[in-house]
Amino acid sequence: MSANNETLSRVLTVALGLCIVCSVVVSTAAVALKPQQEANKARDLKRNILMAGGLYDPERSVEEQFETIEARVVDLDTGLFVDDVDPETFDQRKSSKDPSQSRALSGDEDPAKIIRRENRAVVYLVNNGNGGLDRIILPIHGYGLWSTLYGFVALESDANTIVGLGFYEHGETPGLGGEVDNPSWKAKWSGKLAYKEGDVAITVLKGTVNPASANAQWQVDGLSGATLTTKGVSNLVQYWLGDDGFAPLLGNLRGGNV
Repeated sequence: MSANNETLSRVLTVALGLCIVCSVVVSTAAVALKPQQEANKARDLKRNILMAGGLYDPERSVEEQFETIEARVVDLDTGLFVDDVDPETFDQRKSSKDPSQSRALSGDEDPAKIIRRENRAVVYLVNNGNGGLDRIILPIHGYGLWSTLYGFVALESDANTIVGLGFYEHGETPGLGGEVDNPSWKAKWSGKLAYKEGDVAITVLKGTVNPASANAQWQVDGLSGATLTTKGVSNLVQYWLGDDGFAPLLGNLRGGNV
C-alpha cells in the first residue's frame, strides 16, 4: 500500500513539475513574441489600407509604400482634424466602447448596427507627390449576417469617386457572405460614385446592376446567396459616408476647410 502511494506521489509530482515548466515556457514565449505579433498586426493593417486604396504593390515593402500616406484623427461631428491625439496610438475600436469617447445610437440612427459610434476616427490621406491630396481612405464597420465587418473604403480626391473597398476582419459564411473578400467583387466598387446631389446614393443591390440604368453609377452588384450580408455592407457604407460618419470631413475637404 505504501509503495502504491509512493508511486502515485511521484507521478503527481512529475505531472505538476511538467505543467509548471510548460506554463513557464508558454508564458515566456508569449511575452517574447508579443512585440513581433504587434508589429505584424500593424503591418497587416497598413497592407489592407493600401489594398483598399488601390496602392498595394507586393514587390515593395509595406512601410515604403506607406510613406505617402498621412494618418490623421478627425472629430466626426465637426469633420475637423484634431492634433491632441496621436493617430499611431489611438485605438478607435476601444474608444467606441467608452461612453466618454462615444455616443449610443438608437434604432433609427443605427442602420449599420454598431450600437455606439466613436467621437473620433483615424483617416488616411494619400499625398499625390506635389503637396496635394490624391486619395482619402476611411475606416468603416458594421454588422453583416454573423459578424461585424471591419474594413476601409477609399475615395478619389473629389471625395466622391470610389477607388476601392475591402474588409480585413469578419466572420461571414465562406462562399456566401465571405465573398466580400473576392477580388472580382471588390473590383466592382472602383469608379462608382458615393454621392448624388449631396446625398449618399451608393447602394449594394440584392441582384446585379443594369448597366443601362440611370442609377448604375451608384449601384454595386450584390453577393449571390448572401442577402443579409449584402444588406449589411450597403447599410454600413451608407452610414459611414453619411452625416453621422465622414460626410462632414469630406465636405470640409471639398471646400478646402481642413
